[in-house]
Amino acid sequence: MQNVSLEAIEDNTKLTFPVQKSNKSSLIGKLRYWWSWLIAGSLLLFVATPALIVLWLINRRMWLYPLAQWGAKTWLAASGATVEVKGLENLEDGRSYVFISNHRSYLDTATLFFCAGRKMGLVAKKELLKVPVLGQGMGFVNIIAIDRSNPERALRSMEKAREVMNQGYSFGVFAEGTRGMPGEFLPFKKGAFHLAMQTDAPIVPVAIKNTDLMMGKKTGVAYGGTIEMTLLPPIETRDVDESNLMELLKQTRSAIARELGA
Repeated sequence: MQNVSLEAIEDNTKLTFPVQKSNKSSLIGKLRYWWSWLIAGSLLLFVATPALIVLWLINRRMWLYPLAQWGAKTWLAASGATVEVKGLENLEDGRSYVFISNHRSYLDTATLFFCAGRKMGLVAKKELLKVPVLGQGMGFVNIIAIDRSNPERALRSMEKAREVMNQGYSFGVFAEGTRGMPGEFLPFKKGAFHLAMQTDAPIVPVAIKNTDLMMGKKTGVAYGGTIEMTLLPPIETRDVDESNLMELLKQTRSAIARELGA
């Protein structure tokens, strides 16, 4: 474990791991950063927008899903990212999961959505619903915003998630609730664990490495490289209730922390 004690990872508190600094040109990093967002904006404007309109008119919303996967793949490639996935053998065919991952970069979302080996919905911040095109398209590809401040809306979102999982989808959740700074591993929020418990879905802890070096929060640079995503052994939730939710949370977070520090 890199500069993090075994005792520290058992608590739901912020952890900080060493970060390798890039020796590449910062100018190149800034150019790639803006190139990445130019590609992202172009995909939304010239691909997603007309697709949303057409699929809404013909009432074939879920036809957007393969296009969204292609978009995630294209954006990762444009950002200079390749993805190495470990642990796919831990997943059973025909079973839905709640994938709970650390979050240090925008690259994490595309990586989890495209590379986890499952039809994937995502749980996102409700603020994303206000983003033009993206907000309108979220419902087309089973991206659900759960508003915990409104119990009635949260219940409806949870019912929607259960319906989606019954259709064979899994869900990806970044349980920290926001991106951490490079090297940071933030405390987990409980929403992802409520989702897993209420859908009886096993939790797959996911450790994503290197994305903070490649496109870290508030760095303003982007570098090419290899994203390492490890899918750890699933944790069953069928016998878990509110009384031992925090134990489930700490077990999941500890598994990810140990992999991040390996």
